[in-house]
Amino acid sequence: MQTNFTPAQLADPAMASSEKILRSCVHCGFCTATCPTYLLLGDELDSPRGRIYLMKDMLEGQKPASPEVVTHIDRCLSCLSCMTTCPSGVHYMHLVDHARAYIEETYRRSMSDRFVRAVLAATLPHRARFRAAITVARFAKPLKGVLGALPFIGPRFAAMLDLAPAVVPAKGPAGRPHIFPAVGRRKARVALLDGCVQPVLMPSINEAAIRLLNRFGVEVVLPAGEGCCGALVHHMGREASSHAFAAHNIEVWYEEIEKSGLDAILITASGCGTTIKDYGFMFRNDGRLAAKAAKVSALAKDISEYLLPLELPTPARPLGLTVAYHSACSMQHGQKITDGPKKLLRAAGFKVKDVAEGHICCGSAGIYNILQPELAEKLRDRKTGHIARTKPDIVATGNIGCITQIAKGFADRAKAGGPAAPPVVHTIELLDWALGGPRPEGIAEHSVWARESA
Repeated sequence: MQTNFTPAQLADPAMASSEKILRSCVHCGFCTATCPTYLLLGDELDSPRGRIYLMKDMLEGQKPASPEVVTHIDRCLSCLSCMTTCPSGVHYMHLVDHARAYIEETYRRSMSDRFVRAVLAATLPHRARFRAAITVARFAKPLKGVLGALPFIGPRFAAMLDLAPAVVPAKGPAGRPHIFPAVGRRKARVALLDGCVQPVLMPSINEAAIRLLNRFGVEVVLPAGEGCCGALVHHMGREASSHAFAAHNIEVWYEEIEKSGLDAILITASGCGTTIKDYGFMFRNDGRLAAKAAKVSALAKDISEYLLPLELPTPARPLGLTVAYHSACSMQHGQKITDGPKKLLRAAGFKVKDVAEGHICCGSAGIYNILQPELAEKLRDRKTGHIARTKPDIVATGNIGCITQIAKGFADRAKAGGPAAPPVVHTIELLDWALGGPRPEGIAEHSVWARESA
């Protein structure tokens, strides 16, 4: 694609990076075939190619973002399916991230939009605030009809209440800064991201990861002070806030690297993993943090990525249950991890089934299912329909957002008279169970497991 940026514009590293990405696009349109919003809406401007034209016009002309541009960029899930499809290697992620930060600087959103985004940014990245918020949401659920009818913000409030758990999980031991020693001879030492949303909604995920790693001789550390990776606000265009979260974690992890050494930094939420692996790019021009960020990104691995080359023991129990594996977009498109988790599940004794349209997003996409509830619901129903046709005993995935989104979809299907919802759990919980750990809570109540254990 031909561009006409001025030398002054290209002196800005962010603009220079975006200009390079724009020039790599040959507007072939292959991306339209795998874009969820184009699939739903059929509008060229709701495809990656259409959005690229809009971003080029906005950035090249140094124009304040227009309502049209904001509408179509906001509808983008950042699922990155287009990057997997693109034959020209267009790095859409960095381009849309820059565009979102530009929109945040040049566009004044409506009061209701600003309010909802401010609430999300002030709540989700902070564990204590998020726990308090979902505790309040428990009692507000009966008011969903009233709150959902409020003008402008009603549908988003209703989406928040829908996604809030009926019971707030107890705090797990993984939520405290601690060192979890290896069982037997220590073979490796890793840090494990605890994060923000996941330890509140499903502390069982990192507890399973810690147990499994410890049994394989891996010491696990949760460094004091580590927190949100910055991904949630990063995708809202809040660059200063996201970089502050990221910079803090970089310093925390780098101190641990220097003090006691780390063989890897492991992540059990693939959305976080995609962002942490990009820290090197985010801080490439930061004289103080560039080298540290690059080191952190180089050590960052998804938990499945780390486990795959290890010599795993024979499964502790013959389970033989059918697992529908949902590959999170941030896993398959963001990190290019595709077959590894399925290989691990098969080696652990599960029958793994692929899901039709597996490359299409479930509609979670961080906070997309709150900010764009109608589109997210359509994608969720499409995804759960495809999963249901595999007739799984269990659904496994590697991202907390997908777990919440898909579980809600199956719960709605069951309420509407459909079959009982299969449990939706994290891949690491199944691996831990099959290799000697406790049975995941959701599966303990599932009728299929009752038949298997009879």
